Amino acid sequence: MISLNITGHTVETLVDPFGLLSGDRYEFFIDVEVEEDDELYTDKGIGIRVLFVVDEGGARISNYHLYEGGTDKVLDFELEEDEELLVFNYCKENIDS
Repeated sequence: MISLNITGHTVETLVDPFGLLSGDRYEFFIDVEVEEDDELYTDKGIGIRVLFVVDEGGARISNYHLYEGGTDKVLDFELEEDEELLVFNYCKENIDS
């Protein structure tokens, strides 16, 4: 399990220029800290890019990936269920920030 400590984020509202998609879409870049002994640890830091959707079906994470800070290199890791729920709740609470 990755011990995630969310330290900040940026968020952008994504615009569908053709009006084909229902609901609202947000792109989150979440900064996280992991412990040094974690296999995911890098001294450059870790981030999570999240595509978050709110539509008539409710709120959900459409897609996410972890990346190395500074290089934006995509890391081949997935979040555990409880970590994904943490990220989901964080995004839901911060869509207007």
